[in-house]
Amino acid sequence: MSGTIAARLKALGITLPEAPAPAANYVPWVRSGDMVYISGQISQGAEGLIKGKLGADMDVAAGAAAARACALSILAQAQAACGGDLDRLVRLVKITGFVNSTPDFTDQPKVVNGASDLLVEVLGDAGRHARSAVSAASLPLGVAVEIEAIVEIR
Repeated sequence: MSGTIAARLKALGITLPEAPAPAANYVPWVRSGDMVYISGQISQGAEGLIKGKLGADMDVAAGAAAARACALSILAQAQAACGGDLDRLVRLVKITGFVNSTPDFTDQPKVVNGASDLLVEVLGDAGRHARSAVSAASLPLGVAVEIEAIVEIR
């Protein structure tokens, strides 16, 4: 992973995780033309799954950190789709964030900002994206956040 984005990651002190393997019968990403559709990436870090329910046992800051972890996995999947060279990424088109939250929790956008902020910090203007941030009654394995993405590559 050499190039401008690799240098930016290094300057930010960020090491991408290995692209997570699928947990069921699906592929981690699909390329169609110049578009890559990245399957939902669940919140996980070096210590394992980041679990919780926003509005019950997790606050917005912890939720945003979980979303940031999802964004790192999105970048790892994008790197895999680009054959290891993230400089082939033209732009992040859209993300959809699912937040495991109580019915009365309404700060899903603030949680998903954890991912959006990181992606813009790493990718600059190419990281500015359309997005949705929605509530989910539960998510796989009890994780706090799941985010899928669409990216354009060359």
